[in-house]
Amino acid sequence: MKYLKLLWDLFRLKRNTKKSSIQIRRLQEKKLRKLLWYAWNHSDYYRRAFEAAGIRSETARTAPLSAFPVIDKGKLLQNFDDLITVSDVTQEEIRRFDAREETSRKPYKDRYHVIHSSGSTGKPAYFLYDEKAWNTMLLGIIRGALWDLSMPEILKLLVHGPRIVYIAATDGRYGGAMAVGDGIDGVGGRQLYLDINLPLTEWVSRLRAFKPNIVIGYPSAMKILAELMKQGQVDTKLVRAVSCGEPLGTSLRAFLEEQFRTPIVNIYGASESLALGVEAAPEEGMILFDDLNVIEVENGKMYLTCLYNFAQPLIRYQLSDNLTLKQPEEGGACPFTKAVGLLGRNEDLLWFEDEDGNREFLHPLAIEGFCIEGLMDYQFRQMGKDSFEMLAEISNTASEDAIREEMLCQMKSILSEKRLTYVQFYVRFVEEIRPNPRTGKKQLIVGTDEKERMAG
Repeated sequence: MKYLKLLWDLFRLKRNTKKSSIQIRRLQEKKLRKLLWYAWNHSDYYRRAFEAAGIRSETARTAPLSAFPVIDKGKLLQNFDDLITVSDVTQEEIRRFDAREETSRKPYKDRYHVIHSSGSTGKPAYFLYDEKAWNTMLLGIIRGALWDLSMPEILKLLVHGPRIVYIAATDGRYGGAMAVGDGIDGVGGRQLYLDINLPLTEWVSRLRAFKPNIVIGYPSAMKILAELMKQGQVDTKLVRAVSCGEPLGTSLRAFLEEQFRTPIVNIYGASESLALGVEAAPEEGMILFDDLNVIEVENGKMYLTCLYNFAQPLIRYQLSDNLTLKQPEEGGACPFTKAVGLLGRNEDLLWFEDEDGNREFLHPLAIEGFCIEGLMDYQFRQMGKDSFEMLAEISNTASEDAIREEMLCQMKSILSEKRLTYVQFYVRFVEEIRPNPRTGKKQLIVGTDEKERMAG
């Protein structure tokens, strides 16, 4: 995006925050009807799904959103080619492109931005953004990251040339890494990527050389940066800190703000729509971007309709996050809906220590990319300072020996990259890996006391 156009478009998008809740609902409804009508006319999958639900072309503009069918990741994978509205893209072509350009932000065919979700099993789901949708999403993220700043304050921040470090998973087509990179380019900032797989010594040397004044990343990764600063290993003055990718707990927020000496802005997003909401202050809660999405909660399930992506329409797409909605008060300070409750997953880190007392960590997303035929699910359990156990659930027809060999091979490569070759690990097969009874979600990493109730 060109710099001046970005600032103008950002100014226009920020004006939505000053509108009334009635105006936002009207804007949302207008965008929704345009999307539904477009999907009807340009997506073979949605036309069939709408007709099966009793929705005809003449009622697509008037039927309530709740009357439209829902979709989930499984249906998306199964019907990808019929769901998208562009004719020069297929799911198989994207997979090949992803394999060739895994760590690149290069657009597919120079006009489609492709990101993938990282799941614990099976093939990743791909999400396709055309240039217009991608730029709209970037504006949403930039608005969120600078939520509490006025345009004059934003211009003052940007004119000095921000030096932004992004700490997260950066070795794949992850939405956060791609969006942050393009967003930083858009605002004319300098950037440093710190991948969670890099050894801590690399973190320290690169941070000392780069001297960032803005940090963006996973809360768990930002915590490590804060600890390095507390220990005096890194000396950098931050003017802004943006959390994303994981839930941000109250105690961790307080620790980060104390060490960074700046408030934490918490961005809420998903691969399906990277700009979902923002929490600039805990007392305000998580504010959802009603001008970019429609979020529904029915019977404990969350459904997303992304209003700006016409290349790959996602209409009533089921997400696994747990939350409740609080409607805006008429005449209140914010015209947007707020989310209450748990947002996304919150995984722990695996920490290890060698004989000399040197500590190193392994982030769960570094090991979320396993894709082995017959491997249905897996979890990790820390056994000691230098060991962990891998619990594996496999299909009835799979070979334990073959899967064990492949898992050990992949894990050795990951540990070698992190310089954790001294760590011992084992594979143990279980009948079923169960979700956490409190959250309803399966964890990648469980504590010793959780092991028996999480795996059976």
